Amino acid sequence: MPNPSPFRYFKTSPEIIRLAVMLYIRFPLSLRNVEDLLHERGIEISHETVRFWWNRFGPMFAAEIRRRRVERMRSSPQWRWHLDEMFVKINGETHYLWSAVDHEGEVLESFVTKRRDRKAALKFLKKAMRRHGAPESIVTDRLRSYGAALREMGATALQETGRYLNNRAENSHLPLRRRERAMLRFRRMRSLQTFAAVHSSVHNHFNQERHLYSRDNFKLNRAAALAEWRQLGAG
Repeated sequence: MPNPSPFRYFKTSPEIIRLAVMLYIRFPLSLRNVEDLLHERGIEISHETVRFWWNRFGPMFAAEIRRRRVERMRSSPQWRWHLDEMFVKINGETHYLWSAVDHEGEVLESFVTKRRDRKAALKFLKKAMRRHGAPESIVTDRLRSYGAALREMGATALQETGRYLNNRAENSHLPLRRRERAMLRFRRMRSLQTFAAVHSSVHNHFNQERHLYSRDNFKLNRAAALAEWRQLGAG
């Protein structure tokens, strides 16, 4: 029996919902920016409707993208992961967003904690490896929490540290930083965790690394990514 459509109780077409969610997550736009862009295209909705759609369908779209990527990753060797954490202010209190980035620069896992000690690093590593499998090597900075967590897991030999080795993980924070400024920062730890997980999956999906190949191939890959996005939630 086919799964029921997630759009079955909505009067708005799935194409418009997917477009609104993509605009809000993929680009550094506010809810009202998305409302104005859709208005220009003859689509009259409120910014609160965009908020509802993003909360309802964003995690579902991201989970579908992530599931397909994990299936592809487990069929090929994982050479190297880059781990790093970034500071995020929530209501004036410092939190830490841990990120695992693969050798291609795509964010595999995002995890928010209030501390960056051994316990937090261990929980983050176990979550990432449970979902994606173990890599051949793990590049980190000199934060002692990584070494302590890997030592407890018996994976100390995987760790690599060195100057400039972890630039790939540092650069992966930039898209989320742009979104953080557009959203005027996050207000709850839970909303940061949800948005970071969804944003990383959508960014991975549309990140074509256009500097690596010709313009013709870039256009083909971009069209393929957009066509795949338009099928999300179709069952």
